[in-house]
Amino acid sequence: MLAMIDEEAAVAIGIRYEVKIDKTDLGEFTSCEGLGAEVVMETREEGGNNTLVWQLPTRIKYPNIKLTRPLGKSTEKVAAWISSMATGFTRHTGSIVAKNAHGDVIATWSLEGIVPVRWTGPSMQPDNSKIVTETVEIAHHGFTKAKGGQN
Repeated sequence: MLAMIDEEAAVAIGIRYEVKIDKTDLGEFTSCEGLGAEVVMETREEGGNNTLVWQLPTRIKYPNIKLTRPLGKSTEKVAAWISSMATGFTRHTGSIVAKNAHGDVIATWSLEGIVPVRWTGPSMQPDNSKIVTETVEIAHHGFTKAKGGQN
C-alpha cells in the first residue's frame, strides 16, 4: 500500500533555494540552514520584594546562513563574488527564494547587509562516491521582508 502525502507536506519535498546577491544570480542551492532571528533578552531582577525578574528585549541577532549544493556551473559565480571581496568588503542586498519541484515560489526572504563569511569546497577523496558539494556561508544584518508564495 502506498503512503499518501497531503498537498502541504508535498510542498516541502524537493525544495530548491534560488540565491541572488544584488543583481547577480548565484544559482540554486539544495540546502539552506540558519535562516532565522533571535531576540536577545536582558534580565533585570527587581529589588524590594524580589519576586519578579524582568525580561527586556535589547536587540535582534541573525545567525549566519549556510547554503549547500552540488558543484556546477554556478560555482564560478560564487567564486567571483567572494574574490571581489579581496579589494575591500562591501555589504550587499539579496534574496533567497524557496521553490518547489515544479518551480513554484513557496517563500521569499529579502536580506540586507550580506557579506560572504566562508566557502567550503568538496573533499577530494578518490575512493569516495558521494556527490561533490560546495557550501557558502553568509552573514547579514536581517530581513527586510519575508513573504509566502502566491496561490
